[in-house]
Amino acid sequence: MRFKKLILPLISLSLITSGCASTNAEKGAAIGAVAGAVLGKSTSNHKDKRLVWGAAIGALAGAAIGDYMDKQEAEFREELSGSGIDVVREGDNIRLVMPSNITFATNQSYISTGFHATLNDVAKVLRKYEKTLLSIEGHTDSTGSHQYNQTLSLQRAQSVKDYLIQRNIVNNRLKVTGYGEGKPLVNNNSAQNRALNRRVEIQIIPNKA
Repeated sequence: MRFKKLILPLISLSLITSGCASTNAEKGAAIGAVAGAVLGKSTSNHKDKRLVWGAAIGALAGAAIGDYMDKQEAEFREELSGSGIDVVREGDNIRLVMPSNITFATNQSYISTGFHATLNDVAKVLRKYEKTLLSIEGHTDSTGSHQYNQTLSLQRAQSVKDYLIQRNIVNNRLKVTGYGEGKPLVNNNSAQNRALNRRVEIQIIPNKA
């Protein structure tokens, strides 16, 4: 009830401030922006969750989605050729798989200096194709405790996010998740397989209208 009492005055304020809007659609967008911001803030105190993921990001519709993602995929493959990053196409989405042996030192969450140039190439393409949402996901192998792996995977994903923000990728496009050992690519039954499971992935998702 208290939340409803809060949002109604804000919507009223939005109607007043959008009085110069020429159409009802524009006024509706203003109301939605205010309501969305309030809803986002009500669900969490974490600063990165106070705005809706993808708020104010341009949207794609219909056949434009496939063409947009095709072009983006081609540029990623060109920019990242020989970098050690796998570019995987999954329907309308693109997944960048970054093995930890080229991104992070053992048991560390800071990005290896030698990987900066490659991340700069990733950011270059992401800036050009700005109508996408980016889910940055950290993964570990099964070595170590569950809590340690969970924390490390999240810290590594956060480090990639922070770096991309420094390279002028809009914060609203980004979210981070640490999966720990929960989503292995292969069984953790050998050193080679465990190395494959230690990774950060960037899921690139078109913002659909």
